[in-house]
Amino acid sequence: MSLGAYFRLARAVWVLAREGAFSVLPTESLPPMATAAIGMARLVERRSVRRTGRVDRLNAALNKLGPTYVKFGQTLATRPDIVGVDAAADLSGLQDRMPPFDPALVPAILQEALGTKATDIAELSPPVAAASIAQVHKARIDSPSGGRVVAVKLLRPGVAQRFRADIEGFYAGARFAERFIRPARRLKPTEVLQTLDHSARLELDLRLEAASISEMSENIKGDTGFVIPTVSWDHTAQNVLTTTWMEGIPIRDHAAIDAAGLDRRKLAAQLLQAFLRHAIRDGFFHADMHPGNLFADPATGNIIAVDFGIMGRINRYERRFLADILYGFITRNYRLVAERHFDIGYVPKNQSVDDFTLAIRSIGEPLHGRTAADISMAKVLGQLFAITELFSMQTRPELVLLQKSMVLVEGVARSLDPNLDIWTVAEPVVGEWLRREQGPIGKLNDLADHLRAFGDAANRLPVLIAEAELALAEHRAERNRPRERDGLLRAALLGVLGLGGLVLLALLYVLLRFAMQPSL
Repeated sequence: MSLGAYFRLARAVWVLAREGAFSVLPTESLPPMATAAIGMARLVERRSVRRTGRVDRLNAALNKLGPTYVKFGQTLATRPDIVGVDAAADLSGLQDRMPPFDPALVPAILQEALGTKATDIAELSPPVAAASIAQVHKARIDSPSGGRVVAVKLLRPGVAQRFRADIEGFYAGARFAERFIRPARRLKPTEVLQTLDHSARLELDLRLEAASISEMSENIKGDTGFVIPTVSWDHTAQNVLTTTWMEGIPIRDHAAIDAAGLDRRKLAAQLLQAFLRHAIRDGFFHADMHPGNLFADPATGNIIAVDFGIMGRINRYERRFLADILYGFITRNYRLVAERHFDIGYVPKNQSVDDFTLAIRSIGEPLHGRTAADISMAKVLGQLFAITELFSMQTRPELVLLQKSMVLVEGVARSLDPNLDIWTVAEPVVGEWLRREQGPIGKLNDLADHLRAFGDAANRLPVLIAEAELALAEHRAERNRPRERDGLLRAALLGVLGLGGLVLLALLYVLLRFAMQPSL
């Protein structure tokens, strides 16, 4: 790691401290060491911040520091319950109201990326939205079959280089924490950062975003209440993405939503249920659902989502974990919640399941029967921090995007409906999926997974046999042992292979017995 990375990290900490970034963090939610560090950082705050408590320049500071810092600010903007209403309002400008890049660069970008297809794009507007990675223009595509209105998304020139510089500084901080701050090691900051790094690098190729839109379109084609644009593949490249234009009211414009006669409570429920459906049913979800990427259709009441640069994907085992956790809280089955944390490796096996169940109950019980407005997320986070440390809980980097996305979605939903009852809204989606998993279809899926594993093992048998024969031949050549020993070795080899075959047959028998069990 270069010295420049540490210098950039130190500069970022200085800028954020000066602009009061650390004053918006709920110190009651953090361990003593982190609280002490924040107290030291606040010593260099500008006098106006210390005097008034306002952090009106934080938006500009994050924008100045780079795109990865902007992404962090976008997440905080959805959580006024954590950072405060004023700070969240200031940070909301990071979502789609950032300064655009020089419009004179646009024609050359389109020509280089699309070649002759660039001439199809007409009536290109000034930027209608500009964020940290890209900006969007409204345009029209003329074709023999007729014209259509489209959204043209362009990556910011030089954004990849800025991102790499930012992320190098983040890696420097993560490795410093792992080396010198022992409690941070169980949080696996470097592995977490690698997960976020990978997802952000994917965001820098708009062809992959187009593919994500295509895949999600197939997943939700039978759904209602949630719509996304379609891709114009002829006008898409690494740094240009063209999709259908989606007209709607920004989800954060509550006054306009009310004026259009839309039910904000219904919109909040639709948003939360759509996210859970995508994550639990499909294992593929929009991982950047901040308010700048969400709209409400005044004609249909549908939620409209755009910007699919960051997507999350979880396997069936992780989907089952998420569903069981949510259902455990919904039904107040805290034992189930605790056991699933042990199963997936969040909690080490040397901890007590009973004690962890008690800790989970202490979090879950105060949340039941209370609306979102009555819940202090700062206090909940503080309790979670304490529990993770008490039980030596380990971070699962592959679930970081899911956790981040749930924070975003829950924040947007609670802004639409402060009286949102998360558990009541989540139950239809979670319960339906779990009932399906426990029924005949779920058992068939389980059997298919096991048979697939069995098939993979069977396919490896010829390779294992060939490797064993090769090892035997090399052993014979090197040792030049008597025939009797060779015969014994061959007999032993055949015995091992025969035993392997018996094991595979036994596994197949167990799978067949499993398939014939009655469903729950």
